[in-house]
Amino acid sequence: MTILEQGTITIHTENIFPIIKKSLYSDHEIFLRELISNAVDAIQKMKMVSLAGEFSGEVGEPEITLTIDKDNKTLAISDNGIGMTAEEVKKYINQVAFSSAEEFIQKYKAADDQQIIGHFGLGFYSSFMVATKVEIDTLSYKEGAQAVHWSCDGSPTFELTDSTRDTRGTTITLTLQEEEAEYVEASRIRQLVKTYCDFMPVAIKMDGEQINRQKAIWRQSPSSLSKEDYLEFYRYLYPFQEDPLLWVHLNTDYPFLVNGILYFPKLKPDVDVTKGQIKLFCNQVFVSEHCEEIVPKFLLPMRGVIDSPDIPLNVSRSALQMDRTVRKIADFIAKKVGDRLKELYREDRENYISSWKDLGTFVKFGALNDEKFKKQVEDIIIYRTSAELSAAKTDTPAVEVQSEDGDIWQQVKPEGGTAGGPSFTTIKEYLERNKEGHENRVFYCTDEVTQATYIQLHKSQGLEVLFMDSFIDPHFISFLEREFKDVKFSRVDSELDDTLIDKDKTSEIVDPSTNKTRSEEIADLFKTALNKPKLTVRTEALKSDDAAATPPAMVLLPEFLRRLRDMNAILQQQDLGQFPDEHILVVNTSHPLIQNLASLSQGSIIQGEGKSPSAELAEMICHHVYDLALMAQKGFDAEGMKAFVERSNKVLTQLTEKAAK
Repeated sequence: MTILEQGTITIHTENIFPIIKKSLYSDHEIFLRELISNAVDAIQKMKMVSLAGEFSGEVGEPEITLTIDKDNKTLAISDNGIGMTAEEVKKYINQVAFSSAEEFIQKYKAADDQQIIGHFGLGFYSSFMVATKVEIDTLSYKEGAQAVHWSCDGSPTFELTDSTRDTRGTTITLTLQEEEAEYVEASRIRQLVKTYCDFMPVAIKMDGEQINRQKAIWRQSPSSLSKEDYLEFYRYLYPFQEDPLLWVHLNTDYPFLVNGILYFPKLKPDVDVTKGQIKLFCNQVFVSEHCEEIVPKFLLPMRGVIDSPDIPLNVSRSALQMDRTVRKIADFIAKKVGDRLKELYREDRENYISSWKDLGTFVKFGALNDEKFKKQVEDIIIYRTSAELSAAKTDTPAVEVQSEDGDIWQQVKPEGGTAGGPSFTTIKEYLERNKEGHENRVFYCTDEVTQATYIQLHKSQGLEVLFMDSFIDPHFISFLEREFKDVKFSRVDSELDDTLIDKDKTSEIVDPSTNKTRSEEIADLFKTALNKPKLTVRTEALKSDDAAATPPAMVLLPEFLRRLRDMNAILQQQDLGQFPDEHILVVNTSHPLIQNLASLSQGSIIQGEGKSPSAELAEMICHHVYDLALMAQKGFDAEGMKAFVERSNKVLTQLTEKAAK
């Protein structure tokens, strides 16, 4: 063996090894990613040399081979790439690989609070995190080149000798530290390759079997991919998940290079909208599971892949957020998503509507947080409506079947569609449609079940109600009021529109014995029975073709008080809590129950110092009517519910006693 050179690496690099070893306690497993990345680079350089006509021999099928020797505790990474001469080893390993002098030290020595391993550029020397000894055996592609062998035990000394290697390429052999024995386990190596190197463009083999997927479809032209290609890739990335709603294929090389595929998933109720699920790659090498600093936050629940060499990977998270290129990439992604949604809205409204339950969260959150995105989507934000709209009224186009080839924006076609389902509308369409009935007024509900009485009351009088019942809508209503400054947004249980009240029944005869109208007597009956000083009792005759179908009473909470209550609940991160004492009870004097109650009260006889059974029953019915109205506002606490059940039992007991007589 001819010793070509022995020596010390360089005075500037004597502090590198302690820095590398210190990083052992963070992401030391990335050494394999770095070494395989270097091998891929060597293979791609060999291809370029061959294409340039500088190599006339057989290039062969490019591949990287991983070899484990458990007995000797070694892991070897071999490639058939460009190889190195002795001079190149000195240049790229002794000088460059060991940090290229002071730059590495200056950049990372002071950054003890930052994780330095896991960034690109560390390359070869990350192997010293896990190895007691690192060896390089290499033969250059150059004609007449002598194979060389380099070794280092992690100290600032190395040895460079001739080698007997006779095949072009490089083999890096790590003799692992005792505590790093996991890296001679085949299962562990397979797992690391799948995590970091699955989509690298060169076959990676172990024990004669290819262990990486290799094919990165996001680098292909969208026109070359079918719907099934996109779906199969999604299922590979996110196994055991429902298929996505649709996707966006990112593909641009100016003014920055970005490739990727982003999918709109079906959102689960427990989704964490602050945590990204998009995988970040750099030149097909996996970098991170999270893209919070790169993707606009309203798109974080999306899934898929973003691949860009223009995203800086060796800076802090705060610096990444402020990086001009990163901000431009984020704007580009948001615009492509907005364009995709607009296209779907125009060309396949039925699919858009059927996906809106999930898409709406993205779109509304985006409109709240991004002015440019808001401008893109403001005309395609839709709401379910109580109105029964025909296709003609909503301008819904016929569903077009798109071809599977040549369509850059293929989407998943859900089963069923919206035929015969609920109608949807935009705010502008709603306002135009109701211009004569209630100009610049929008009625909405937030809970279809508990507010069903109020919704039906509005519908019976021809008032259209919008359903704003997603978790983001309480914030979005305030946004809409800023956007539509001349429009009043009223929740159906906040006040009664004049359209709902029968004005013809408001003029009543005054009872000479009490000097009060029947409505005033009913109001006094409820005030006395309920004994709530802060409660406002109003009597109104609600319009209806069937009085019994209307509610006997309704609790209204003025819009400003309800929003204040909602805001306090959000700020305190708790349930809505106790219902405000100051609210309105509207008693419907048209309802048969209220009319019977008035008659029952008038017919009650005072017995001694107590109340007659009829008076007691009337009082309990007042409570019962109020409780039922309050229930629609979710106004019960535990004690209130207990009292309601007890009173209900008493009312039913007395009624059955009367019926049994």
